[in-house]
Amino acid sequence: MEKSKGFFLYLKIMTKAEKVQFIIDELERIYPKVPVPLDHTDSYTLLVAVLLSAQCTDKRVNQITPRLFARANNPFDMAKVPVEEIREIIKPCGLSPRKSKAISVLSQMLIDKYNGEVPASFEALEELPGVGHKTASVVMSQAFGVPAFPVDTHIHRLLYRWGMTNGKNVEQTEKDAKRLFPKEIWNKLHLQIIFYGREYCPARGWDIKKDTITQKVGRAQFLK
Repeated sequence: MEKSKGFFLYLKIMTKAEKVQFIIDELERIYPKVPVPLDHTDSYTLLVAVLLSAQCTDKRVNQITPRLFARANNPFDMAKVPVEEIREIIKPCGLSPRKSKAISVLSQMLIDKYNGEVPASFEALEELPGVGHKTASVVMSQAFGVPAFPVDTHIHRLLYRWGMTNGKNVEQTEKDAKRLFPKEIWNKLHLQIIFYGREYCPARGWDIKKDTITQKVGRAQFLK
């Protein structure tokens, strides 16, 4: 209990700017280099992989995409694959009826509207079936290097736990993250937070003794 009080007292004297800088520094110390979680070879295969990752783990997606991309790894070939065949291949990822149709339709749309290229535009990406703001943000960030801050469940949970957002919804979390953290590090930082969440601050089985960031900047309710 004394330890918790100590954390709380430390929290009281830290400014928001100091907390933000601590998070940045600690994540950079732990993860100086971060790989892109989803295996891909270009913007198209990344787009498909991110689409498949909805309500599915990156690990599972990476197990499925080699077979899918062996069948078709570009819009021209994918558009020729029957939806039923795509569905059968991606079934382990879940939501296969919806995802298979989206992959087929968006592939044809890329051919018809963009000569088979993935557009480097948030607006254009979000017009594609199965592509929401988070998916578009991942593609813009990881395929094209455009600053973006995709918010997944890990980021949403951690930024609330660290007092960086009110946790109302992912849209608010994204706004707060973009307001607090420097734009030039968004692309790396969002991946660092994801890896940290998986390793040190999971939704289940969390141990504050291993979670150095929550120890320093966490909300009082998590320090008891």
